Amino acid sequence: MITKGEIKEIRSLAQKKFRDGTGLFVVEGEKLVAEAIQSDFEVVKVFRTEEIGEENMARISLLTHPSPALAIVRKPSDTELVPPTDELVLALDSLRDPGNVGTILRIADWFGIRTLLASPDTVEIYNPKVVQATMGAIFRVRVKVCPLPETLAGLRSKGVQVFGTFLHGDSLYSAPLAQAGVIVLGSERDGISPEVEATVTKRLTIPPYPADQPSGAESLNVATAAAIVCGEFRRRFITP
Repeated sequence: MITKGEIKEIRSLAQKKFRDGTGLFVVEGEKLVAEAIQSDFEVVKVFRTEEIGEENMARISLLTHPSPALAIVRKPSDTELVPPTDELVLALDSLRDPGNVGTILRIADWFGIRTLLASPDTVEIYNPKVVQATMGAIFRVRVKVCPLPETLAGLRSKGVQVFGTFLHGDSLYSAPLAQAGVIVLGSERDGISPEVEATVTKRLTIPPYPADQPSGAESLNVATAAAIVCGEFRRRFITP
C-alpha cells in the first residue's frame, strides 16, 4: 500500500529544493531500481505496480510513461570525496542540459572513470532526467560539487595535469596526453569559463575531418565530445 503522504512526498522530489531538503531522490525503471539495490546507496523504499496499482504508480511517477518499479534513494554525501591525483577525472564546467550530464556520467562509467567534479551551477545529478540518462552509472561514478577554479588549482599544485577541451587548441590525436589527470568539459553555449581556463595546463581540440575543409557544424555536442576525448585518452594507454 501507499499513503497520501508518501504520494505527496514522492511528487515533491521532482523539485530540487525538496531533494536538497530531504536528501532523497527518485529512481525509476526495473534496471535502475535493481542497480540501486545492488549499490552502496541507501534505498529507502521500493514501490512496484503490482503492489500499489497502476493508478497510484501513475501518480508518483515522474516519467511520461510510468515504469513498473520506483525507488526512493538517499543521496550520498560528497564531503569526504577527495579528487584522486593518480586517476583520470572529468570536470563539468556549467553544463546545464540534464541529458548531456547524464550521458557523460554513463560515458565516464564506460571508460572506467570513477570520479567526476561539477561546478555548483552544473545541473544537479539527482535531477530525474539526469538520473534516467545515466542508465545506472550514477551508482558507480562519484560526483563532487565544488568550486572548480580552486579545486583544479589545488590539483595542479600537486602536479596533476588539467586538460581543457576548446574549439582551438592542440589536436587531441597528436597532443601528448596522460594516464592520469583532469579533463574539463565546458558548456556548449559558453565553453570553459575564464576562471577555470586559467587552471588548464593543456588545451585540446577535436579536429574536424578533413582538417583543411571544416564542416558547417560550429561544434560537437558536449556528450559526444566527452566520448571521443575519453576514448582517445584510454586508447593511448591500453596495455597490449
